[in-house]
Amino acid sequence: MFDRRTMIKGAGAALGMAMSARSYAQIKGANDRLRVAVVGVNGRGQAHMSAFTKLPNVAVTHLVDVDSRVLAKRAGEFAARGHAAPQTESDYRRLLDRKSVDIVTVATPDHWHAKLAIDAMDAGRDVYLEKPIGMAPAEGEALIAVQQRTRRLLQVGNQQRSSKETRALAELVRAGLLGDVYEAQTWYANNRISIGRGQEVPPPAHLDWNMWQGPRPRGPYRSNLVPYNWHWFWKYGTGETCNNAMHELDVARWLMGLAYPKTVSARGSRRFYRGDDWEMYDTLALDLVYADGRTIRWDGNSCNAMPRYGRGRGVLFLGTRGSAIVDRNGFELFDLAGKQIRQVAAPASSETTGTVGEGALDVYHAGNFVDVIRGRASALASPIREGHISTTLCHLGNIAYRTGTTLTLDEATGRPSSPEAMKLWSVDYEPGWEVKA
Repeated sequence: MFDRRTMIKGAGAALGMAMSARSYAQIKGANDRLRVAVVGVNGRGQAHMSAFTKLPNVAVTHLVDVDSRVLAKRAGEFAARGHAAPQTESDYRRLLDRKSVDIVTVATPDHWHAKLAIDAMDAGRDVYLEKPIGMAPAEGEALIAVQQRTRRLLQVGNQQRSSKETRALAELVRAGLLGDVYEAQTWYANNRISIGRGQEVPPPAHLDWNMWQGPRPRGPYRSNLVPYNWHWFWKYGTGETCNNAMHELDVARWLMGLAYPKTVSARGSRRFYRGDDWEMYDTLALDLVYADGRTIRWDGNSCNAMPRYGRGRGVLFLGTRGSAIVDRNGFELFDLAGKQIRQVAAPASSETTGTVGEGALDVYHAGNFVDVIRGRASALASPIREGHISTTLCHLGNIAYRTGTTLTLDEATGRPSSPEAMKLWSVDYEPGWEVKA
């Protein structure tokens, strides 16, 4: 577990270090500086830009996006905050052809994640990869294989794994404070609005539509797809489960010491704005049942923001000696009578239900990644094997929902026994854009 000194060292300026990243870089010299390229800067990429610039002797030097208007806006904002003006690119392949970048961070739409990360590792770069790690479990398997082959570092962006408070709770759970933790209840609540009815129209001049589609089979542009609503279309997105359940399911199975369950079932529906183009559920109950009888439950409510325990998202652990609630900003402990016996709050908060999700945890998680690159820390907080298991749990929830069946799994690999379910284990690609190990 990180102690306070380690966290301050990894988090840099965000934890109030007197020396700025810029002055630290001047003392150490340019040769020791790590240069970062952020790919995808319209949403979550903004949090990447902010986090890596807060780390000592790390510079965000390149921004990549297929939308020229977004790219110019972000580059201008970045320079206006006092940073050196970044180089900009619309095609990440030109970036990988050069040796001026050490780290590539991936914050694009989901269908690009695996392809970009694999290409970057093959080009000799270390990668910080947003969740979900891919469009289907087969892409996670490919990422593991490429990481093993190239020996590059690959950090998955489920940033709560770098939370000092969550790590402290993990130690308490392992020490037996809650007794036998037999169930985790997780949830996410938001008030997303309708995406309306779009039309097939020519793409805007500032968007490279072919490049935006990337690995996915080519199709027409739709007026209500970009920049965010692709999340709710099966061709490009992975739904609220991969978008948000990934975080809480990851924390639940991590603290309970679990991997793949015995069965997966999901009950979901579109309850709101049924006349719009949203293809998926907006309400889902996902149940993971393990061979020893322990369970993890996720309740996703995309359009009903009613909080639980005062939180829009979180995890409740139920044990034979007590219970605990944890989110990105701390945890609470309760006895068996439901009386609070301890509360621990994070000194710096992180966003919970916004689309950018920026906060202190981003700095800690990026700091851990950089410290491992420099040999100052021994292990990534979220290596690809762990990220693959948690992402696959989310994909399995989608597969159970789409097939309308309860899945029985191979507990070693997570693969369902159903041939119908296995048809969704992988996705099709545009010829020449395949994701390969």
